Amino acid sequence: METTVATPFAAPEETGRIGLVKLVLILGALTAFSSMSIDMYLPAFPQIARDLAVPLGTVQLSVSAFLFGSAIGQLFYGPLADRWGRKRPLLFGLGLYVLSTVGCAFVHTGEGLLFWRVVMALGGGAGMVISRAVVRDLYDTTEAARMFSLLMLVMGAAPILAPLAGGQLLLLTGWRGIFAFLGGFGLLSLCAALIWLPESLPMEKRIQRSFREMGGIYGRLTRNRYFLCHAIALGAVAGVNFSYISGAPLVFIELHGISPQQFGIFFGLNAFGLIGASQLNRRLLRRYPARQILGVAFCANAAAALLLTMATITGIGGFPLQVVLLFACLSMTGLLYPNVTALALAPFASAAGSASALLGTIQYTIGATAGAFVGLSHNGTGLPMVLTMAGCSVVGTIAIRCAREADRH
Repeated sequence: METTVATPFAAPEETGRIGLVKLVLILGALTAFSSMSIDMYLPAFPQIARDLAVPLGTVQLSVSAFLFGSAIGQLFYGPLADRWGRKRPLLFGLGLYVLSTVGCAFVHTGEGLLFWRVVMALGGGAGMVISRAVVRDLYDTTEAARMFSLLMLVMGAAPILAPLAGGQLLLLTGWRGIFAFLGGFGLLSLCAALIWLPESLPMEKRIQRSFREMGGIYGRLTRNRYFLCHAIALGAVAGVNFSYISGAPLVFIELHGISPQQFGIFFGLNAFGLIGASQLNRRLLRRYPARQILGVAFCANAAAALLLTMATITGIGGFPLQVVLLFACLSMTGLLYPNVTALALAPFASAAGSASALLGTIQYTIGATAGAFVGLSHNGTGLPMVLTMAGCSVVGTIAIRCAREADRH
């Protein structure tokens, strides 16, 4: 493994608190593309299904279409970011994202919605890959974990604000206005990145290899047991979240009669838990190593998911207990995401873009598969959602234990 060298933050034109705040806001927005693109249109699922004359399960699959598109797109942006720097691939991706939101806003068929959601993901994937690579460029392992936690403070606002904003836009403009809003968000992010985001990969550190050679980097990463176990663990965390995202509209709106506007409140409460846990993580990292935090958080996440499954099957505690257990399970992901990401990328300083891309691809492939399973196994109950969440939690717990063993050897 490569050794990790600490690199303090230093933007090219400016340093200090103002420069750091700008960096956090821009990277937080780029990291939030997935949440914004998914969470904002969740309250509109029933209306989209009616307007396009398709089953609700088809609209649920549009979440998985986005996730699979993100998984594929990130594979391309990694080598491009290592070869040409971070900014140029990012600006291309953001431009593609803005274009795709126009396609989504004017779609008239279920197939068209799935197509444009994939294109949307191919563009938005640039932000997710490059934001992680920039953090890896600038920080060592512990500081990177703290920085990822800080980014989650910005990113965590998306699951709170997006469903609320989506519910209101649904009243004012219909579901097509939601995609118009996302296009505006993408355009603002593009302008901010163009003007204020520093290029964190200098020319002398770029990998001047053929694309075939750069593709070989992926082969070496997939054979690295340490990296692969962390990637599977991160994918399992994504599986927990995306299972919830795919199933939540049915559970809250259809089964328990929550209005689309109230849905945003319930969804936001879980996001508050994630934000709180991610900021607690920054404090915990001052006293405990990331690996130790992960062990406890994964066990707590799995326990909450298994209890949630039992409560759903038996009906004990009803809807209130399910809400509490969902909150506990999803809050733990605020401890899991930043630490798993930082540990996975730590040994790969010379290929951070490719490592970030493959990490994101595995993460979104597992997450998309979990979300698709919820949609395809739709049976009018909440069981597909909670069973998938529990399964992913257990897989993540096992994967992180295997990662520890790989690190020892």
